[in-house]
Amino acid sequence: MERKVKYDYAFKLECVELVLKKHYSNVYVSKLKGPNESDIRKWVEFYKTYGKIGLLPSKNQNYSIDFKLKVLKRIKTNSLSISEACLEFNIPTKSTIIKWQKDFTTFGVEGLQPKPKGRPISMSDYKRKKRKSDKSLTREEQLLQEIEKLRCENALLKKLQALIQAEEAAKKRKQ
Repeated sequence: MERKVKYDYAFKLECVELVLKKHYSNVYVSKLKGPNESDIRKWVEFYKTYGKIGLLPSKNQNYSIDFKLKVLKRIKTNSLSISEACLEFNIPTKSTIIKWQKDFTTFGVEGLQPKPKGRPISMSDYKRKKRKSDKSLTREEQLLQEIEKLRCENALLKKLQALIQAEEAAKKRKQ
């Protein structure tokens, strides 16, 4: 199942050609065609750097830890902006690099490890009720079960008695 793309390749190419070949401004093309001015600017830069391939919709990519570290080091050593790093390393969105920076400053290299995707298994710690075995219970086990049953019954009766007393007290206060 493919990811839905907001703007298709032909539309991006048309916007870029309006800017580069007809020398329209990003603002004018934005008003004419509809997408944000920043999107058009980004498409133009990717087109200038990578050609028509730069406008193709990118798949959800998994980046290695080494690649992430390389990007973060290049940003720091060369004083690159996040936009320039996106262009240099062909990363489609700035938010990807921003997340890497945040994870790296918070957790270090471990923060750049790939995270599991999808829903977490919430029932992993759940232990099922033990099945009744075919073996008959020993006398001691039978007595323990009976004691537990009587304790539960006793607790239930105490709660019922307390409830009845509370209702009677409430009736007396009303009268």
